[in-house]
Amino acid sequence: MIEIQGVTFHYQGLEHAGLSNINLTIQDGEAVLLSGASGCGKTTVTRLINGLIPHYYKGELSGKVLVNGQDVSSTQLYDLAGVVGSVFQNPRSQFFSVDTDGEIVFGPENIGLPKEEILARKERIVADFNLEELLSRSLFQLSGGEKQKIACASVAALLPQIIILDEPSSNLDWNSIRDLRECMRLWKSQGKTIIVSEHRLWYLKDIIDRVIYIKDGRIDEQWTASEFSQMSEEELAAHELRPVNLEQGLISQFSGKPTQRRAAHASVPNEQQVKLRDFLFTYTMPTYFFIKKKLTPADEDICTLSVRDLTVAKGTVTGIIGQNGSGKSTFLRCLCGLEKNCIGFVEMDGAVYRRKDLTKLCYMVMQDVNHQLFTDSVRAEVMLSMADADESRCDAILADLDILQYADKHPMALSGGQKQRVAIASAVAAGASILLFDEPTSGLDYRHMREVSRLLRALADAGHTVFVSTHDPELAAQCCNTIVRIDHGRIASVEDLGGAHG
Repeated sequence: MIEIQGVTFHYQGLEHAGLSNINLTIQDGEAVLLSGASGCGKTTVTRLINGLIPHYYKGELSGKVLVNGQDVSSTQLYDLAGVVGSVFQNPRSQFFSVDTDGEIVFGPENIGLPKEEILARKERIVADFNLEELLSRSLFQLSGGEKQKIACASVAALLPQIIILDEPSSNLDWNSIRDLRECMRLWKSQGKTIIVSEHRLWYLKDIIDRVIYIKDGRIDEQWTASEFSQMSEEELAAHELRPVNLEQGLISQFSGKPTQRRAAHASVPNEQQVKLRDFLFTYTMPTYFFIKKKLTPADEDICTLSVRDLTVAKGTVTGIIGQNGSGKSTFLRCLCGLEKNCIGFVEMDGAVYRRKDLTKLCYMVMQDVNHQLFTDSVRAEVMLSMADADESRCDAILADLDILQYADKHPMALSGGQKQRVAIASAVAAGASILLFDEPTSGLDYRHMREVSRLLRALADAGHTVFVSTHDPELAAQCCNTIVRIDHGRIASVEDLGGAHG
């Protein structure tokens, strides 16, 4: 049993962020969803249960948290590790190994289990999570969703009684989300207690027993699973929550094989087109006599990514979809000139841009935004991207993204969704002709997802050409003109959606 009794917590340096007088009891074997807007306090609740507060995250804490009768504040983290397993929003923050096999068995090895038991657990976990294709892989070469699956597996290998998941689906494709759902069902059948903080709700409706709605650091409402599943989309949106039920059209588009239709850009005047030609990339270039071979179009067969011909209209939003590891993020990195082993060029406005030129033409918001937050305040972070510093324009951008109140805060002290919006603000401030977004709505609630959608449309309407890699069907439906599906580094289909839907 988990008991949170009269807990108030404020993070050090963020006096307005945290929790206020939280009282919550979670029974053994119960599956509980923590819901609410980005930054409302969901992750803070999970940190109370797994002991990261107060042992790692410092601040002012009052009240008591009991896990199986143990006071968390006086129990060491290593004593809690065998009872509470956590899967964080950023899986990289919990990796200890460099390869997938080593990460899966790290926990059992660390607590000194016999070799036979370690191997038996590994075999069982690999089967439960469908990880056969990810074995013997470098963690550094996995996609964000693949890393999330390995993080879930490594936690499950310790057989904890309580499993906490913080935005576990934020970087997963639909097939991987289904795998995750089946694992959660398995955990539930085993009598484990599951606490999940999540914005995507559709895959949880048949698993959860109760929903806790948190607003401004307080428990505002609670619903049974039945009550929650019957809430209308309007009621959920009023609570800044995403739909529980998704339209079948969205499901088939992202999880099935849509009819292949070439985008209708042939009628667009040439000067209004952005043409991508011969984008080829491989992670491992062949070497001859200790001299690395230069990539040419003739080497397409050895390439991880091959985009020979893609044309989109200027001032539109192109959605890049596909399964985890299909090459979506690689495509975006190549397009903005970040991959040295990539060849290819962009034709736009009568000019040809190759790799060294692309870094000036494009600006990319990465999937893990922690890699591109450098300064000590949100305002300084956004102004860093401006050619000419303009504080009033900076504040206007922050206000559009609902983060102006954090302008003087350190970016790394914000929630995952808030950090994402800071990175998006930097992209807007940069003013590049081509803007690239890698999973910009991961970790965002319904309202902020809608705001990002409107922002992407506004950027396109202002003349920017936008590419967005996403697993989010709601985002695609609201703002994309074209959907490009990538499979194994190749374009599998291009579908013209016409105008944006939202």
